[in-house]
Amino acid sequence: MDLQNSYYELYGRNEITEYRWGQLLSIIEHAGKTRPAALKKTDKNGNDWYQSEKMVGIMLYVDRFSNNLVEFEKRIDYLSELGITYVHFMPLLKSREGNNDGGYAVSDYLMVDDKFGTMKQLERVMKLLKGKGIRTCIDFVLNHTAKEHLWVQKYKEGDHDYDDMYFMFDDDTIPKEYEKHMTEIFPGVAPGNFTWYPDLQKFVMTRFYEFQWDLNYKNPQVFNKIVEVMLTLANKGVDIFRLDAIPYMWKELGTICMNHPNVHKLLGMMYDIVQQVCPGVVFLGEAIVEPFEIVKYFGNQEMKECNVMYNASFMVLLWNSLATRDVRVMERSLSIDYGIPDSGTWINYVRCHDDIGWGFEKEILKGLGLDPELHKQYMIQFMEGRYPGSFSTGELYEYNPVTQDARNSGTLASMCGLEQAMREKHVYKTELAVKRILLLHAMIISYTGIPLLYSGDEIGQLNDWGYKQVPEHAADSRWLHRGMMDWNAVEHRNDLSTVQGWIFTGIQTMIKIRKSSEFFSSEYRAVPVDTGNPAVFCFHKADKMLVLANFSEREQWVDSSAFDWFGLPGEMQDLITGRYIRSYDNRIQLGPYEYLWLT
Repeated sequence: MDLQNSYYELYGRNEITEYRWGQLLSIIEHAGKTRPAALKKTDKNGNDWYQSEKMVGIMLYVDRFSNNLVEFEKRIDYLSELGITYVHFMPLLKSREGNNDGGYAVSDYLMVDDKFGTMKQLERVMKLLKGKGIRTCIDFVLNHTAKEHLWVQKYKEGDHDYDDMYFMFDDDTIPKEYEKHMTEIFPGVAPGNFTWYPDLQKFVMTRFYEFQWDLNYKNPQVFNKIVEVMLTLANKGVDIFRLDAIPYMWKELGTICMNHPNVHKLLGMMYDIVQQVCPGVVFLGEAIVEPFEIVKYFGNQEMKECNVMYNASFMVLLWNSLATRDVRVMERSLSIDYGIPDSGTWINYVRCHDDIGWGFEKEILKGLGLDPELHKQYMIQFMEGRYPGSFSTGELYEYNPVTQDARNSGTLASMCGLEQAMREKHVYKTELAVKRILLLHAMIISYTGIPLLYSGDEIGQLNDWGYKQVPEHAADSRWLHRGMMDWNAVEHRNDLSTVQGWIFTGIQTMIKIRKSSEFFSSEYRAVPVDTGNPAVFCFHKADKMLVLANFSEREQWVDSSAFDWFGLPGEMQDLITGRYIRSYDNRIQLGPYEYLWLT
């Protein structure tokens, strides 16, 4: 892309924007000159490494995982043992005191929060990780800062270079116009999109929480400052930037202020700049929107934006298949071609730091005879554990007593039935729960994209109900699945007689197999196959690999004629166990929650 033309197209061309353009060129030039030689060396290989079958990630909170960065160094060998090749550090940049939205209210982009350590320690950790073949991902909050951020302070001090960095209004006339179209992010705990500040005599746009002020990207100074910070962090060794809340970056009166075309222009320019200075760096976009909107954030051949996006739909579909023992919604949803470019791939995950919202393709549900609203209620109640026969143990998040709408919180293990089974001391239920945990991991490790584990899931960590005793966490059920890493439980990871050993070694084995075969690279796209059995999910990759997965606790049979073009039973070998798959009258048997990776 022509960066200069794009810049003037977005901001217009006048004396001020010409000055800002010159400022941006100086930022880019300085970052290029000061990029460390070791990073420049790796830059020569480009950034297509994210497509590799060797990519396996884990996301973690430093304080929950290892207390701080110094202690984290002692845990690097553990991550390497599991097979991890990139670590996503949940927010660790300096955030405001008190409620900070789990670290997403950043008060200084260039400092590590004191509770984790220092920027020097982070740089050391990133170098140690690189020495183990592990890349580093950090959260980069693009949409807003804490109201205590340095840029706010500069404005309050009268530095006019920081005027209009945020959306501020003398009265509520314009805010009311915005509110006519804007949605609310957290209507229960943070209603409205503006806050009145008596000390400033201003209304400020606070779309997420009162303490998070939305950045005004209509001001080129905001773009320049964000780029400067990003390049500085890249030069410290960051490999992957998780770009937070990108759909909300551009606000325009008369619109819902989401997914605006100018967001894509901003991201395209940022990507172009990063490729000039540090071409080994990758963008991971966070956009929890409809699938047809998500794919737009990959960009296109003319203007690339994000290399990787979160496959939130896949996560929801996996849980739906598990709860219903019916894979047809998943099969039909994943069969839709949304036009993902060859250069783009997914992050596949089962759990993360956030809640689960139940968004489905309504027409697909209706086509299967399901009422979309009733089905959502079924999922909400099932995952909480209220639905008769449910194996899940979780909690509601953002429950609306009027509409009965809600999302769900809980760890993977607890929602797969392990907490219920252990509470009841039920051996068979425990076995089924572990099989569900491994099944879900088998799906994200084998499907097209990068598997991303959530720290603690690899040992089957349960819900942390103690969060209710922590005042600053008690009102937010997401802390249910943000417990402290149980290092005593980790000690049992190689003992196959324990739940921890069963889960850890199972996931570790799948990761090793993934890394050993090119069929797991993002180059091979997964294509769903209808087996005729609603309990069995099937997909193939370029006719080279076939995956079968039973989402039921009962044995299932599949007619091999559904994929006779792939191979005959007796010729197909399971990569995980090494056994050859036998046929019974041209049918293949799958045990409860069994999965097969066939070649």
